[in-house]
Amino acid sequence: MATGMLLVCGLALFLTIKSNLLHSQQFTISFQRPSDCSVEQFYDISSQSCVKCGPNQSTSATGLSCECVTGFRVLATNGASITCQQCPLEKPAVTEDGYGCILCPGSLTEQGTCQCPSGSILVERDVQGNPLEEARCEVCNGAEPALSAPNSYGDRCQRCQASLINTSQSCVCGSNILAGGMCFPPNNLPTAVNPNVNYAELVRQHNRAQFFKCYLSGCCLSNKIKSCQALGNMCVMNMHSFSSVANDACGLYNTIFRATAALGSTQDISYWRANLPWLYYGDQPGLANRVLQTEPLPTGFSFKGRNRNTDINLVAAVYNARGDFLQWEKVGGNNLQLCPDTARRQEAAYTFGTAYQETCVLSVADLLRVYAEPLFYDVFVDLSRGEDRRLLPLPTRNLNQEYNRKFINQGECGRGYICNLNDWYLSRRVLLVDTLSGREKSLGSLPKSYASFQLVPGTQKGQVFPPLLSVTYSDVLITAPNTQTVSVLFAVDYEMDQTEAHMKTDIALGVLGGVSVLYSLVKTASWKRRIGSPLIDMETVLKFLLFYAGDLANVFFFITVGTGLYWLIFYKAQHFVSVLLPLPGLQEERFVAYVGCAFALKTVQFLHKLIQQLSVDIFFIDWERPRGKANKTIQGNGNGEAKHSPSPVSIWRTYFVANEWNEIQTIRKISPTFQIMAVLFLLEVVGFSSLALRDPWSDLQRPPQSYAPPYSLTLRYGLAATLWLCIGLLQIIFSSAFHERFVEDKIRQFVDLCSISNISVLLLSHRCFGYYIHGRSVHGHADTNMEEMNINLKREAESLCGQRGLLPNTDTQTFQISITSRLRLQYDRILEPLSRRNGPSRLVDAASGHPFDQSTKAYHTMNRFLGSVIDHAHRDMEYVVRDKLFFERVIGMEFLEPMDKSIFYNDESHSFSDVLFYGNEATLLIFDTLFFCVVDLGAQSFILAGVLTYVQQMIFRLIRNGIGRRNLANKTLVDQRFLI
Repeated sequence: MATGMLLVCGLALFLTIKSNLLHSQQFTISFQRPSDCSVEQFYDISSQSCVKCGPNQSTSATGLSCECVTGFRVLATNGASITCQQCPLEKPAVTEDGYGCILCPGSLTEQGTCQCPSGSILVERDVQGNPLEEARCEVCNGAEPALSAPNSYGDRCQRCQASLINTSQSCVCGSNILAGGMCFPPNNLPTAVNPNVNYAELVRQHNRAQFFKCYLSGCCLSNKIKSCQALGNMCVMNMHSFSSVANDACGLYNTIFRATAALGSTQDISYWRANLPWLYYGDQPGLANRVLQTEPLPTGFSFKGRNRNTDINLVAAVYNARGDFLQWEKVGGNNLQLCPDTARRQEAAYTFGTAYQETCVLSVADLLRVYAEPLFYDVFVDLSRGEDRRLLPLPTRNLNQEYNRKFINQGECGRGYICNLNDWYLSRRVLLVDTLSGREKSLGSLPKSYASFQLVPGTQKGQVFPPLLSVTYSDVLITAPNTQTVSVLFAVDYEMDQTEAHMKTDIALGVLGGVSVLYSLVKTASWKRRIGSPLIDMETVLKFLLFYAGDLANVFFFITVGTGLYWLIFYKAQHFVSVLLPLPGLQEERFVAYVGCAFALKTVQFLHKLIQQLSVDIFFIDWERPRGKANKTIQGNGNGEAKHSPSPVSIWRTYFVANEWNEIQTIRKISPTFQIMAVLFLLEVVGFSSLALRDPWSDLQRPPQSYAPPYSLTLRYGLAATLWLCIGLLQIIFSSAFHERFVEDKIRQFVDLCSISNISVLLLSHRCFGYYIHGRSVHGHADTNMEEMNINLKREAESLCGQRGLLPNTDTQTFQISITSRLRLQYDRILEPLSRRNGPSRLVDAASGHPFDQSTKAYHTMNRFLGSVIDHAHRDMEYVVRDKLFFERVIGMEFLEPMDKSIFYNDESHSFSDVLFYGNEATLLIFDTLFFCVVDLGAQSFILAGVLTYVQQMIFRLIRNGIGRRNLANKTLVDQRFLI
C-alpha cells in the first residue's frame, strides 16, 4: 500500500524583548478575498489580491482568472495574462479553445461559440488539426454497428452507455425507463441500493515525479499561476530544501525565481515574485534579524481596562496540492490543531499571554483517511482596523530545511533569547498532514510548529514585533496503519529576553553576597571571642563557612522570593503588556538552581543550629537551704546514738523545672499544623493556585470546561513562598501581640517558674558565653505548703517584699553572660569525673552504684560553686552587670572581652530562647518554606509538599526532643528517667 507524509502542527508563541530596534520595511498586504473583487477584476492567487482584467475581458466563472468577452478571441498569453482581439464579421464565432474565429453553420451560444443540434457534434478542425473556415455539425450514428452519441463536451462521438444498448439496442431508452443515467426495462428496477461506494479502484500512489512533471512545464514555459503554485507546494513538501547541484523542486523554483526577475515583484515585496508563490525571504544570512525586528505591529495588546485586547487574529490562504486556491480561513478552533477538543479550549491557544499546550495520540489510519490530500497554508496576522484591512505575512523557520545537505536552521539557542537570528533562512507556507509524497510504507513528516512574537523593548502599550513560525518535521515508518498511533503536540508559549533580569539578579547576588561575607566574618569573630580562642585554625575556617552558608542561603531566598513575587505582581496586574514570564526550560533553570542553592545552604545552617542546641551546657542552681535540723540515729559500737543533721532539700523542684525546660525545647511561635493547613486551604480550596498558571488572568476559580494552561515554576514558587511567609508572619504577630500577652507566654512563664521554684538556670551555648536566668526567690524558701505559697505571692503582688532581679531594686532576671576562662576551667574541672561514665545507673543500684554517688557529689559541688559565684564569694571570679551597647546588639558581638571579671549583660528580650526552637523561628520558617517549595517544584503537587513538610517537621522535632532530653540529663545531672 502506498502511503504519504504525515505532518502534525504544533504552535508555540514566544514573546521576546530585544534591546535593539532595527528599522526596515514591514511586509504588509491588503486583505482581499475573491468576493471582494469587482466584475472587472479577478483574484490573483499568486499575489492574493484583486487584479483588473485587460481590455475586452471579463472575470471567469471561478473569479480566479480573466477571459475574453463574447466575440473576442485570445490573441496571446503568457500564462498569467491574456490579450483579446475581436473576431471579424465573416467569422463572428469564437472556437471552443478560445484562440480562433470561425463561421458557424447554425446559431451561436451566449458565449459566442457555435451551437449544434442535439445528437450532433461540433467539428472545428480537420483530421490534421487544421482549422476549418466554417464549422460543421455532424450527426453521431446511433444505429448498428456504430451505436454512438456525443460526449459530455459535444466535441466527439463515443459509444453509448451499456444499459441503453442492452435494453433498446440503440442509444435511446425509448419506451423503457431512464433512471440515474441508466436504462431499465419496465418493472425491473432494483429494490435495494447499497449507499456505500467502493473506492478500491481509485486507490493509487501519487508519485512525486509524475506529479512534478504535470506542472513543471506549465510554470517553466508558460508561467501559469496554478502550475507555479503546484511547483511551490512540491518545494514545501521537500522541506524548502535545495542544493546547488541537484534540480529538485526547490532548486527549480529558485531557478525560475531568478529567471523571472524582469517580471518584477508583487505587493511591493522583493521576495514575492509575480505569478510565483512566496516561499523564501532571500538566501543571505542576517535577513531574519531584519524581517523580525522591524516596525512594531500597529496593534497593542492589553490584559485589562477599557482597551483590553488579547485576541491573536490569524488568517490563512489555503491551497491544495494541485495549486488551486481554496479559500481564506480564520485560524482558530481545530483548523491547525489535530488534537480533538472543545472549541472553547482550543480558542485559548489564540489568546495573547496564555501558554497553551495540547498533546494527544492519533490513529495513523484516521489521519490517512481524513487528510487524504495535503493542504497548504499561507498564514498571516490580521491587522485589520475598521475598513483598513491589512495582513502581515507570518515568516517560517523550517528546522528541516537543508542547503547542500546541511541543516541551516538548526543551532544552539542563546541565553535569554530563542536562538541566533543571523543563522536563520526564513521561508513561507506550511502544510498539516502530507499523505501524497511519502514512500512505500512510510509517513513522511510529523512536525511541531512554533510562532514567536517579540515584544518591543520599553513598550508601555503592549506593542510587538512581527511574529515567527518555526516548524520541524520527522518521518514515521508505517507498519500497521489500523493499530499504529502517533503523538501530536500543539503548544503556545511566550518569551521575554531575560538578559536584563539575569544581570540585575547577578548584581543583587554580588552585592548581598559580599555583605553576607562581611557579616559572616563578624559572626566568626564573635564566635572566636565567645569561645575564648584567639587562634585562627581549621575549625575557625569551617565555622566561617557554616555561618556564610546560612547568610548566603538568606540572600538566595530573598532574591528568589522577590523575583517570584515580582513576576506574580507585574505579570498578573499589568494592563498593557510590558513583561512576560520566563519560559520553562532554559530560562527557568537558572531560577530553579537559585532555589536549590537556597534550600541546600539553609539545610546546612539548620543542621548546624540543631547540633549547637543539642550540645548546649546547662545547669540548675538550687538556692533552697534547709529550714531546720532533723534527728538521725547513728549506730556505732553496738550503741545507738542520735545526731542532728540538716533537713534534706527536696529535689522535686529541680525535676519540675527540668521537665518544663524539656517541654519548651521545641515550642514555636507558630503552629506548624495550622501553617500547613492554612496554606493548602488557600492554594487548593480558595483557588490561589490559579494565579500560578501561565496566563494573564487573576481569577481564582476557573470554569471546568475552560482551558487550564501549564503552571509557571517561577509563579508557583513565588506564590507558595509568599503565602507561607505571610501566614507565618501573621501567626508570629498574633502570637506576640495577643496570645503571649493575654493567653500564654511559655518563655516568661518559665522565668516565673524559676523564681517560684527558687532555682536559677545557667546556659552556656559557647565555651565562654551563655545565658543566665536568675530564679532566686525573694522569699528565701520555696519548699513550703500551699497556704504559705499563696501568702508569698500576695506579698509580692502588693510590693511588700524585694524585687526578683539579680541586683537590688531591679526586676531584670535574664542575662547574657561572658565568663572568664578561669570560671570556665573550674566549671569543666567539676564535671571532669563524669565525662567517662557510661550513663545513669538503674534505681535498684542507686545505693551502691559508684556512678550515682559520683553524679550526686558533682551536682552538689557545682551547685555550691555556681551559687557562690553569683553571690560574689570568689574574688578571682567576680562579675559585673552592665547594659549592652546598641551596636553590640545589632551585630551580635561583645566589644569587651572578659579578662579578669565576667560580664553579665541585662537582657530584657529573653534571648536565652536562642538555644531553643522558639528563638530560631526565622531559620525554621525559611527552612520549612524552602522545603515545601522544593518538593512542590519537583512534584508539582501542593498537597504532597504539605504532607512531606509535616513529616519533616515531626522527624526533626523528635530528634530535637530525644537528643535534647539526653543532653539535658547529662549536663544538669538530673536522672533522665524523671524527664517525662
